[in-house]
Amino acid sequence: MIGSLRGTLSDWWRRPGGLVEVLVDVGGVGYRVTMAEQALSVLGPIGSEVSLHVHTHVREDALILYGFVTKDHRACFEALISVRTVGPGVALSMLAVHTPGALRRAVAAKDIDALRQVPGIGAKTAARLVVELETKLDDFDDNPVDGSREGASAPGGFGALGALGASASVREDLRGALAALGYGADEIRYAESVVSIEGPVQEVLRLALRELGARR
Repeated sequence: MIGSLRGTLSDWWRRPGGLVEVLVDVGGVGYRVTMAEQALSVLGPIGSEVSLHVHTHVREDALILYGFVTKDHRACFEALISVRTVGPGVALSMLAVHTPGALRRAVAAKDIDALRQVPGIGAKTAARLVVELETKLDDFDDNPVDGSREGASAPGGFGALGALGASASVREDLRGALAALGYGADEIRYAESVVSIEGPVQEVLRLALRELGARR
C-alpha cells in the first residue's frame, strides 16, 4: 500500500465534484492522485516539489490513490469512507468544503445546513450522515489545546480555520479563511458582497461557503 509520495508535480486536470487528478513524478514514475481542487493552492504550480499523504483505495477493477496535504485530512477521509453510504468521492468533496474539525463540529451540532454545502448532498443525505458519523469524527479538532495536531497550522489553510477570531475583524477573518480554502480574489469579493459581515466569524464563513457553493 502506498502511504505517501514525494516528487514533482508534473500535471493536473479537473474531475467532476470539485476534485482534481494530479500527476506526481517520483523518480521517473508518474503517480495519478485524486485530490480536492482546493489542494492546488497548497501544491503550487506545475514543476513544484510536493509531498502528499496518500490513501490507497483498492477496488475489484482499479487501484486509486487519494492524496492529502496533512495526515489529519487523510485520517478524516478514512473515517468518512468507513461509513457504508460515504464513498471516496463524497468524502473528498466533504473535505473540500470543510476542515476535519469543522466536520466534527457540524456533526456534533447536527448542523444539516453545513453538510448541505457539500455538492451533491441534500437534506435527507445530510440528516443520515449526521447519524452515521456521530462517533466517527471525535478525534478531529482544528484548534487543539496542545497544538499538536498537524492540521492545526497547515499551510494553505486545510486546517487553518482554528485560528479564526484571533484577528482584528470578522471581514479579515473571512478573507483569510476563504483564501486558505483556495478561493480566488473574485470569489472572496463576491462572498463579501452577498453575506452580512456581522456576527460570529464561523457563521459568516458558513453563509459565505453556501453562497459560493451555489454560485459554482
